[in-house]
Amino acid sequence: MITISPKLIAPCGMNCRLCHAFTRERKPCPGCRVDDCLKSKSCTECKIKNCEKLADCKAKYCFGCDSFPCDRLKHLDKRYRAKYGMSMIDNLESIRKLGLKHFIRAEKERWVCPKCGKMLCVHKPQCLYCQHTWH
Repeated sequence: MITISPKLIAPCGMNCRLCHAFTRERKPCPGCRVDDCLKSKSCTECKIKNCEKLADCKAKYCFGCDSFPCDRLKHLDKRYRAKYGMSMIDNLESIRKLGLKHFIRAEKERWVCPKCGKMLCVHKPQCLYCQHTWH
């Protein structure tokens, strides 16, 4: 059974469980909300995770900020829509409107490999476990 901890949903709306950094063998990222000492430099320096405005308003997610969606998030969203068929802004809107539990349930359905039943990586066009092409 696939589990997605609420801690694996990043402030930007990314499901860290789907990220290549989370799935890699060498120095895997444990997720945006976990201690930075376990992460690579690229993961610790994320501009959205480290956003001052987000910290100032003490919001768990970008939608809790007065600047939502900010230019940084719009840029990330545009790139992910084009390259991976996923929208951070849509993810955040889903969390805001329907709640985190509903979003996680939907993620488990959307991002499971139809061939082997394991979790897909949004950054790879093939399942990491059975090589089924999904993208």
